[in-house]
Amino acid sequence: MRYFIQFSYFGKKYHGWQNQPNAITVQEVLEGVVSKLLRSPVEIVGAGRTDTGVHAREMFGHFDFEPIADIENLIYRINAFLPGDIAVQGIFPVQDDAHARFHAISRSYEYWVCQEKDPFFKDTAYFVKKPLHLDLMNTAAELLMGKQDFECFSKSKTDVKTYFCDIRTARWELGSDKLIFKISADRFLRNMVRAIVGTLLDVGHGKYPPKHVKAILNSKDRSEAGVSVPAKGLYLTSITYPKNIFKHER
Repeated sequence: MRYFIQFSYFGKKYHGWQNQPNAITVQEVLEGVVSKLLRSPVEIVGAGRTDTGVHAREMFGHFDFEPIADIENLIYRINAFLPGDIAVQGIFPVQDDAHARFHAISRSYEYWVCQEKDPFFKDTAYFVKKPLHLDLMNTAAELLMGKQDFECFSKSKTDVKTYFCDIRTARWELGSDKLIFKISADRFLRNMVRAIVGTLLDVGHGKYPPKHVKAILNSKDRSEAGVSVPAKGLYLTSITYPKNIFKHER
């Protein structure tokens, strides 16, 4: 029987989600606890990978196991064994062919920027002292909307069949104590969000006008885009799926 598992994590001490040799990852820790409690090796296939230091407010994976009699008790026990920076919110029976990665309809991220030194943002946001022009950054962000080739924002030597992504949301919002960049799309390339944020910050600093983002997109050249901002400010916030893959209403 197939299950989706919903979880979150604070990524500071992890080398991303996906298992790696000689590096601690969220997948390694979560699989270890679930396997221990179910008394059988369990492989969890994640909805995607997150880079070292990136956080996730909502992440999904799937695993196969025999019918679980008391799911709520299992969730309680998993959380009791997990470290404080990883938590499971739910386990859901799904259709046998449901796939956490391939059936995802959309993914959403936030990136946090603070403009005043704040010890509580030390590991959770990117400190940018120089003033930013938010209106210019949002004008540039609008040029990212729709289905386009985003090779210029992709990490080099990435094994993908296409660089096309369909961005549905891309905007900056001013919070009470930080700037928040919100972006959602059908898919993302490796390092894409952090490269986009770095480019939009360049616009906000007046390095080039918003319309130059189109020239960067057309170049398909990573060196033309801005630097990748630090991972600590990036959050995977939600992943959506078709309702019909869940056996019960969530």
